[in-house]
Amino acid sequence: MKNVQTVTVSQEWDKTFAKSDKVEHQKVQFRNRFGNTVVGDLYMPKNAKGKLPAIVVSGPFGAVKEQSSGLHAQTLAERGFVTLAFDPSFTGESGGAVRDVASPEMFTEDFSAAVDFLGLQAFVDREKIGVLGVCGLSGMAISATSVDSRIKAVATTAMYDMSRSMSKGYEDYYTPEQQQKIIKHISEQRWKDAENGNFALGWHELGFDENGNVATGTEVLPKTLEANAPEMLKRFHDYYRGRAYHKNAINSNSAWTATTPYSFFAFPLMANTDLLGDKPVLLVTGTNAHSRYYSEDVYKQLRTPNKELLIVDGADHVDLYDNLNKIPFDKFEAFFKANLK
Repeated sequence: MKNVQTVTVSQEWDKTFAKSDKVEHQKVQFRNRFGNTVVGDLYMPKNAKGKLPAIVVSGPFGAVKEQSSGLHAQTLAERGFVTLAFDPSFTGESGGAVRDVASPEMFTEDFSAAVDFLGLQAFVDREKIGVLGVCGLSGMAISATSVDSRIKAVATTAMYDMSRSMSKGYEDYYTPEQQQKIIKHISEQRWKDAENGNFALGWHELGFDENGNVATGTEVLPKTLEANAPEMLKRFHDYYRGRAYHKNAINSNSAWTATTPYSFFAFPLMANTDLLGDKPVLLVTGTNAHSRYYSEDVYKQLRTPNKELLIVDGADHVDLYDNLNKIPFDKFEAFFKANLK
């Protein structure tokens, strides 16, 4: 495309997982239809010949391609696919003037822009492209598949529906009164940002203090946790602040812009799943995943007859990020080989 704004990136290995000797890797960049430059990691099986099926991968929400999505992409490339793990707009190495802001429309568009890029490569069969959404990008993966006929199949793992999470709270605990308090909080924050000329940081999933007021903070995860912290929080902390720390990841270092929930209240990600038609959908979660209900509820909602819910025995939410003994790569391989043909 003309007038693509390039981003300076290094080709040196900078992932939180070991490099495979079975694949070729390079960083690439492309433009979405809003003009943002998206940066991704392209993985190809070594000694590949002909046109191959391809998979676009992204997520979790607040992570970068050097973490879980890259691990999924590299492993699937070992199994014969061209894969592209990308940083959504405004995050990681991707472009966007305002940093660390999330947009359901923009992130959905980024998946389709990745399809644009892959479909122009001589080694990709553009009739055999699928997507895989990890955690909080799962909703955008489904949204993109719903409106982009070029995407032939979609899989999700450790799903979080971020519009539901931000507008209703964990397990939909927000009361209507609490929802209105959050809307007022975000709206008032817009005045502050406008007056200050910058965009303050804040939690994207807001809580309430002991007095019933909206609670927020400037880090998704604190540098240290209290000993009595919930197990779910400990698992996230061990991943983002520990074994998979990356300097570019929001979850590892800071928070989203404080007004990020604004558009997720306005645009429910699962509103148009009927547009999937009969496209194949695979939803993966774990028996012990605190997020399990998202996958189960979406599975019930989907009308496509080509849907499958896989619940991995003994796996929790974060296991599905990087636990090679729990991530069902055999299932992902079989699903995409069966449906990208």
